[in-house]
Amino acid sequence: MIRKVKPLVLLGAGLCLASPTYAQQADLSSPDLVLINGKVLTMDDRSSVVEALAVLDGKILATGSSASVKSSIGTRTRVLDLAGKTVIPGLIDTHAHFKAAGLTEYVVSMGRAKTVVEALDAIKAFVARKKPGEWIVGGAWHPPSQLAEKRYLTKQEIDGVAPNNPVYLRTVGHFSMANSLALQKAGVDKGTPNPSGGSFERDATGELTGVLVETAIDQVEKAVPPWTEDEEVRQFKIAEGVLNSFGITSVVEGATEARDIRTLQKIVASGEATLRAGLMFRPEPPADMSAWEVVVSGNGASSGFGDDWLKFAGIKIFYDGGMTLKTALTRDVYPDSHDNYHGIAQQTPERLKQLVSICNRYNWRVGVHVVGDLGIDYVLDAFEAADREKSIRDRRFILIHASLIRPEQMERAHRLGVRVDFQNVFMWDKAATVERFLGRTTADRAVPTKTLIEKMGIDSLGAGTDFPVNPINPLLNMYIMVTRKDPNGNVYGASEAISREQALRLYTSSAARYTFEEGRKGTLEPGKLADLVVLSADYATLPEDQIKDIKADITIVGGKLVFQR
Repeated sequence: MIRKVKPLVLLGAGLCLASPTYAQQADLSSPDLVLINGKVLTMDDRSSVVEALAVLDGKILATGSSASVKSSIGTRTRVLDLAGKTVIPGLIDTHAHFKAAGLTEYVVSMGRAKTVVEALDAIKAFVARKKPGEWIVGGAWHPPSQLAEKRYLTKQEIDGVAPNNPVYLRTVGHFSMANSLALQKAGVDKGTPNPSGGSFERDATGELTGVLVETAIDQVEKAVPPWTEDEEVRQFKIAEGVLNSFGITSVVEGATEARDIRTLQKIVASGEATLRAGLMFRPEPPADMSAWEVVVSGNGASSGFGDDWLKFAGIKIFYDGGMTLKTALTRDVYPDSHDNYHGIAQQTPERLKQLVSICNRYNWRVGVHVVGDLGIDYVLDAFEAADREKSIRDRRFILIHASLIRPEQMERAHRLGVRVDFQNVFMWDKAATVERFLGRTTADRAVPTKTLIEKMGIDSLGAGTDFPVNPINPLLNMYIMVTRKDPNGNVYGASEAISREQALRLYTSSAARYTFEEGRKGTLEPGKLADLVVLSADYATLPEDQIKDIKADITIVGGKLVFQR
């Protein structure tokens, strides 16, 4: 049973209440659910605010005044009196690796470690619950910005707390750490050559430090035993519930392996899914292009294949690294470089063009992980080359992250119909690290949200978190978009701040366009999916410094209650 929420005083948002509107129905069935006496931010084209809405068969039946919606109530209708609470469309995170939210019981949690000693203590405590020889895997974290020492752990340090267990510690996808046993099991030793696009870090004597860079990660990653099918189902179900608790009803899974696709299909087939997912399929590109064509052509599926719960959004390709990893590919030389260092590309520009071209040939929309401005130049070159072969202009190819995109690149992307899906929340706890590595000017222009809206239009954009690299909380992300503040109140790039309505659109009406579902979700209008969130406070009017503290009180997906605080 849905409980009544505590009343709030309704404060005006400067917008008129809309007249009631109704979806066409083949019969006169009463709604399954109605919400009344609230402040419903529909996020439609007119930014209408209404008092109530009705839901039938998982879709919105009507919106309007409480009186008009009450008139449709039948004997089977559930009624939720909002008592003035604010309702928004279900939130859509356009880039997250959300399975990580369900791994708490399965991996070492490194998120709270502030020093090397605390990180090692966390590993030691986890090892104490395991048998000798069992693999120890770490959850995502970011040592350079998180630890006081601003560095990664060495294999010798990890060996000291886990001498009898192979230990593999992921970070944000571009660096990992491994102890001696893990390296041994992966067949990596002092004489192992560095792979193309990566390296096994070594000290001054040539000894392995245990730090793995970019493509070197794969060799150790493949040695880690996979979870069982039952474990993965449970992990994803927990993760979906965690995202629901933040008001997230849809997500774009940022780099999906075939195994995860099968697991998510199983959850949907069982009727237990509570989160809609668009999948950025990430097959590892083989060296040979004919082999890549076999992978991409696959079983004939392409972008858009699926349903409201699970569908292919595109193919994910990596190009460069990241700002805080000092691997983003930048036009300017890194400030502390002594060897004309511009960052790292995971493949040549020509190979990138070939990868994108083959995807385009088989109707796969492509999203490329790219952060630095020089990297963006090369990705746009690849998109333009593909467009000359077969138009991509209505296909919404994606620059994923594009944190250091420049105005002329935005215009270039817009001409191609390319999207940019960015993550302001990256700067929450990493802005100071970006400043340290790339300078204050670069930190201020990172994730240039206002300029992106001006140059590309908000419908070509979306907001995500890249969780677990960054916090999953969408209201924290919106707070950063509006204030450009870090946890200490320092403002980075004040001129790139946007309005709170724009921030909400980047999570709703604009975000739905990522998966071509703007006609299905993203706004609260008759005929659309009944995905919505009841908030703990009035997003439209409370002081902006309090936006980050707003909670999801109730989350509804397809007309069904999936979370209640």
